[in-house]
Amino acid sequence: MMKQFTDVFKKKKSIIGVLHLKGNTTEDIRERAKREADMYLNGGLDGIIAEDYFNSYTHLEWVLSYLSDLKPGVPIGVNCLNFDSLCFELARDHCCDFLQLDSVIGHVKPRDEDSMRTMLDMERGRTEALLLGGVRFKYQPVLSEKTLEKDLEEAKNRCDAVCVTGDGTGMQTPMEKLQDFRNIIGDFPLVICSGLNEDNCAKQMQIADAAIVGSFFKDTGRDTGEVDPARIKRLLARLR
Repeated sequence: MMKQFTDVFKKKKSIIGVLHLKGNTTEDIRERAKREADMYLNGGLDGIIAEDYFNSYTHLEWVLSYLSDLKPGVPIGVNCLNFDSLCFELARDHCCDFLQLDSVIGHVKPRDEDSMRTMLDMERGRTEALLLGGVRFKYQPVLSEKTLEKDLEEAKNRCDAVCVTGDGTGMQTPMEKLQDFRNIIGDFPLVICSGLNEDNCAKQMQIADAAIVGSFFKDTGRDTGEVDPARIKRLLARLR
């Protein structure tokens, strides 16, 4: 029997911190990732996801090995940007609890949707990690000829939770979009993946089941900043 979302994210309204792999040298990238993971864990976050946002696959693999050895006691995830099958492989190799794909439907030509679905079925069949899958996700093309309703209903067959975003990194997910997704997918898990902050979290998390947060936890409120424990504390206090 496949895992359910609540088997992995046992705490309601889970907040997951992003390791963006910022750094100028290998040592800098590794030490920064270790510090940020420590701040997320000490701050009380409910999960960590590593993403090759600023740096390459090699560094992503190292960070996942570090987290796997650390055994932090919270779910660990991976997003290997632009290489879906490799993301599944990393999740298997490093015993990740979840992985994120920026899109699971609607971003390929209609003729390729069968191939996309078949690939996801194949990879999910040999992967224990949950799949968090984007629909109408930031920076992803919308090539679908179907309605949002039909794509979201199909997405529920392709992933274990639907991811929703605003138009870009750090940009708030519009409330109307968030509510539309919830209305269509019902009680299927819904994860906010951009723009959650201390001002909107209480309202947005009434609708969503979890959120992946990166930019807000930086001292500048932008992805290029430094993780600030005070911001973690403020968001969790406002939410809980």
